[in-house]
Amino acid sequence: MRPPVTVTWRSEDEPAPGPISGAGWLRVTGRGLVLTGMIGVGLVILGALRLAEIVLRGGARVWSPVPVQVFSRLALAVLGMRLRVQGRPMTGRGGMVANHASWLDIFVLNAPAQVTFVSKSEVANWPGIGFLARATGTIFIDRNARDAGRQRDILERHLLRGGQLVFFPEGTSTDGRRVLPFKSTLFAAFFTSGLPSHAAVQPVTVVYAAPRGEDPRYYGWWGDMDFGPHMLKLLAARRGGGVTVVYHDPLRLADYPDRKQMARECERRVRSGMALLPPK
Repeated sequence: MRPPVTVTWRSEDEPAPGPISGAGWLRVTGRGLVLTGMIGVGLVILGALRLAEIVLRGGARVWSPVPVQVFSRLALAVLGMRLRVQGRPMTGRGGMVANHASWLDIFVLNAPAQVTFVSKSEVANWPGIGFLARATGTIFIDRNARDAGRQRDILERHLLRGGQLVFFPEGTSTDGRRVLPFKSTLFAAFFTSGLPSHAAVQPVTVVYAAPRGEDPRYYGWWGDMDFGPHMLKLLAARRGGGVTVVYHDPLRLADYPDRKQMARECERRVRSGMALLPPK
C-alpha cells in the first residue's frame, strides 16, 4: 500500500492497472531480475564510495553520485523509456526545481545530472523507495511549520558545501499533464544561505509520453495509486514510451528580491515546458 501523505493531488478517474498477460509476466520477471542485479551491484559500489568519501573527503558526496547516475540511465533503458534532454543542466552553485508526476522522476532527473533530492520525511519509510532514497543521499524534511528553521539550516549547509538540490515545489505528484501552483517555502534556503551572487535556481520541466495506444497519463503516479501495481505495469509493458527533460535558463538569485517572486517565475517557466505534451 502507498503510505499516507500530508497533501495529495487527486483526480476523479485514477486509472487502475489492467490484467498482465503471460508474456507480460515474463517481461516482469526478466526486467525485475535485471533491475535487482543492478541495484545489488550498485549498492556495493555506492557503499565503497561512501566509505571513501567519509574517510577522505569529510563525507562530501563527490564520487558516489556517479553510480547513481549510471544506474538511473540503465533503469530507464530496462523499462524501454527513451530519454530526451533539451537544454543543459546548470553546473554552478544553487539548485533545480521541477514538476512532479511519478516515482520515475527520481531516475529521470538523476540520469542527465548529478543532484541531491529533497523529499518529504514520510518517503524515508516507504518500502523499497525509502531505502534507495536514503542510500543515494536524499535529504528528508518535515512539513511541520515548527521545524521550518531547522529544515532550512539543513538545506543551507548542503548548498554552502557546493551541492545542488532538486525539489518539487508542487508538494505532490500529479498525472503528469499539468503543473500545480508552486509553494515558495523551500525557496527560502536559497535566500538565506550566504550563497554568492552568481548562484542560481534552474527550472526544469519533465514531460512524459505514454507508449503508443496507452492512456496519456500512463507514467503518472498520484492520489491513492499503489506503488506495486504501478511498477508491475511498467515492467510488463510490451513497448515503452519516453520522457523529455527540459532545462530552462537558470535564474540568478541576485535578480529576485525574495523567494515568492522566484517561485512564481520558476512556476511560469516550468509550465511553459508543458507545451511539449503529446495530445490526448
